[in-house]
Amino acid sequence: MAPNPDIRASDADRDRVAASLREHTADGRLTMGELEERLEATYEAKTMGELERVTADLPEADLHNRPIPAYQRTTAAPPARSGAVWYGTRAMWSAWAVVVGLNIAIWAIVAISSPVTPYPWWLWVAGPWGVMLLARSIFGNGGRR
Repeated sequence: MAPNPDIRASDADRDRVAASLREHTADGRLTMGELEERLEATYEAKTMGELERVTADLPEADLHNRPIPAYQRTTAAPPARSGAVWYGTRAMWSAWAVVVGLNIAIWAIVAISSPVTPYPWWLWVAGPWGVMLLARSIFGNGGRR
């Protein structure tokens, strides 16, 4: 927490510690009785040192999976994840194939049941969408995530 334990704690500091205690209880590190005792001590704490004593035997929160606060973000680009991009592209192609297959099936049923061959309207679904997907597959998504 703070380097000086004599600094007065704010309501936001107490709320942050209380939320942390609830997380530790959810993870199984604290019992409900311990949670109640520590919450009482948390809301009675006047200094940062008193708040530190409430959580001294608990591990710090795992910050690896939490979002980076806006004030700490850098302009560096995130590492490339080509596997994730390929998975997304593959999912889009799969959706395209299902929709186009369904349209062709409907068109074929109409063509079989009609004496005149109907206009291949399914091309208007398959064509533009397929061209856009092909362009994205070849040229990428322009650096967007």
